[in-house]
Parts: sequence; structure tokens; C-alpha cells
Amino acid sequence: MTSSADAQMLLVQLLDPANRADPYPLFAQIRERGPLLMPESNMTVFSSFADCEDVLRHPDSCSDSMKSTVVQRQLAAGAMPPRGNTPGFLFLDPPDHTRLRRLAQQAFAPRVVRELEPEIAATVDGLLDAMAEAGSGDLISDLAYPLPVAVICRLLGVPVADESRFSSAAALVAQALDPIMTITGEPAEQADARLAAGDWLREYLGGLVEQRRTHPREDLISALIAAEEDGDQLSAEEIVATCNLLLIAGHETTVNLIANAAQQMLRDTGYWAALAADPDRASAIVEETLRFDPPVQLSMRIAGADMRIGEVDVACGDTMLLLLAAAQRDPAMYEAPDEFRPDRDSVRHLSFGLGPHFCLGAPLARLEARVALSKLTARFPRARPAAEPVYKPNVTLRGLASLSVAF
Repeated sequence: MTSSADAQMLLVQLLDPANRADPYPLFAQIRERGPLLMPESNMTVFSSFADCEDVLRHPDSCSDSMKSTVVQRQLAAGAMPPRGNTPGFLFLDPPDHTRLRRLAQQAFAPRVVRELEPEIAATVDGLLDAMAEAGSGDLISDLAYPLPVAVICRLLGVPVADESRFSSAAALVAQALDPIMTITGEPAEQADARLAAGDWLREYLGGLVEQRRTHPREDLISALIAAEEDGDQLSAEEIVATCNLLLIAGHETTVNLIANAAQQMLRDTGYWAALAADPDRASAIVEETLRFDPPVQLSMRIAGADMRIGEVDVACGDTMLLLLAAAQRDPAMYEAPDEFRPDRDSVRHLSFGLGPHFCLGAPLARLEARVALSKLTARFPRARPAAEPVYKPNVTLRGLASLSVAF
């Protein structure tokens, strides 16, 4: 059994930027030790596919951090303030989660996603035109980043002139998802900047909500204002929280998905050439990337009751840290798990979650990635890396900051 001190040491290594480019050997080391029990921190770390799947499916798994024993202890001691802003539905549990998600889903219907495809294709074509003219490019700043920003801003109705500041604030807020406080007990660097970015985003989105109440448009905020079920509507705070969540979840993760897939195909040019010749292969590339190098590397749940996961008893209120990136290379689940194989017969993964918290934006993320990757490889069938890739500091939403290519 791994001691609590050893478990803490392994988790701190996950936070080390030196492991950002390739955290998978460390994930494997953790997975081989089985669940990490950390009673002093009221936390258990799961890293096998079976255990992570059980936690995500378990009816007593909760997403509301206010149910955590540690959080309640800190509140009682005055070590942290009560929750102020309304959280997005990702961080709520039924019945609040059910209500908010059902209303938001009306404005995120499959029809809306399908209707976006021509606009996504046109956006990708424009970005690739600029790269072709330059003769080289950075697949992050020139494609993977601006595409989902443009799409989510189009959905929300954010003016083009504000997109740059909007996306910069979103990138800072995304870093707040890293479990630095959970693992180390200390606040993260730039914590104040992230809080300030979050405050600015909420204020900005609140202004848009007020504008759309008097002047509705064909955008997501107007649809959320109009969304109603059984006489129930979203409050202004709930709309802001929902848009904030969709912005972070729908932006950073899609950037990582597109970039991680492109990088893997650049490492194995046979897959790049095959996709360039056959755009129908894009779905297989996307699904294997979601398994092999997922945009969301870890997730957390709170035990809403005493639970048993595998051979481990988890006490009510304890935190369960799920290392999804480790689970999706579990040899008990996959043949040759450390090999990128888009031709696998089927790919089950946990990258979009399971159960009531299954990712609302999964169809849009898949669509953006398929269009971007198929058009990228068709336009530049002989692309090659031009420099070493650079990674962002993010742990949870791990991804590339730069991926230079030449054509």
C-alpha cells in the first residue's frame, strides 16, 4: 500500500512543469500502485479505467465541492469565504444540475450544432489561407486557438472586437481548474490574476445578458433567456454562470483536442497522409486522440455518501481525484495502450465524462476537430514540424502553447 507521503510526492510531480510534455510515464507509475489513499487529506486518487468509470457512474458521486469534508472544515474555521457566485451546472448536483442543464440544452441542440458546420468550414478555410500565404505557421495560434474562440463567441454573441480580451480571460480562468490547492494545500501562483479574470468575465457576460433582454439576437445568450420549461427560466446569474462554463469548457478543451491530434499525426506522418487522402478517417483520429492524449487529464468528484469503489471504501465527504489520462492507457482496458492506433475496432474513453455530467458540448467539439483536421491535412499533405512543441502550464486542461509547422 502506498503511504500518504509517497502519494503526495507523486501528485506533486504531476504539478511539475517538467512533466507537462510527457506525463504518461508518471501516470503509469501511479496506476501501477493502485488507488492512492490519502486519509490526512480526505482524498483517494483513482487511476484505473474500471475505478474511474465506477466513480463517474456511481449515483452518490457529486460534483458540488461544498459537499467536501475539507471545504466544510475550512468554512467552519473561517479559512475560506462562503461560495459567492453562482457556479456553472458542471459543479452542481441534481436537482439544480438537472434543471440548469435541461434549460441550457435547449439552446445547444443538435440542430444548432449541425447548422454551424458551414460556418466552421469557412472559418477553417480562412485560417488555412493565411497559413498557406505565409508558407508556415503555428497550429495553435493560427488554427487550433482561433477556431473554437470564433465558434464560441459566435454562439454567445460576443462582438468580434472583444474576442481577444475575452479569450485571454478564459485562458486564465481555465488554469483555475488545476487541483493545486487540493494537492499542496497552498494557493496557486497567479491566483489573484485568475480571480480578476473571472470577475471580468462575469461582469462582461452580465452586460451582454442585460443587452439581450431588451435586444434579443440569434445567439446562445438570447436563447438561454428565452429557454423555459414548466414555467421555469434561468436567472441572470445562472445564465452568466452557464455561459462562463460553456466558454471555458468549449474553448480550451477543443484547442487541445485539435492540437494534440495534429501533433500525433505529425509524429506519424502515415496517419497525416491517410487523413489527407480520406477525410472520413477524421472521426477515428479524433476518438483515438481523446483516449490517447486527452484534453482533460483529470477530474474530481465528492462522495455524497459512504461508497465502495473497487476494493476501496470512500467515506462520505471525501474527495475522489480521477486521473483520466492514466485510466485511458490502462493495459487492463486496451491493447497496446501507449500506441496511437486510430484503426482500433472501437474506442471507449472517459474524455467527455459519463452519466448526468456527460459533456454537453461533445458534438460541437467533435465537429470542430473533424473539420479542422481533415481540411488541414488536405491543404498541407506534406506538413512537417518546424520546432519543438511548447506546452501550457495547465495540468487539468493540458495542451500545447505552440506547435510550429512548415509546408
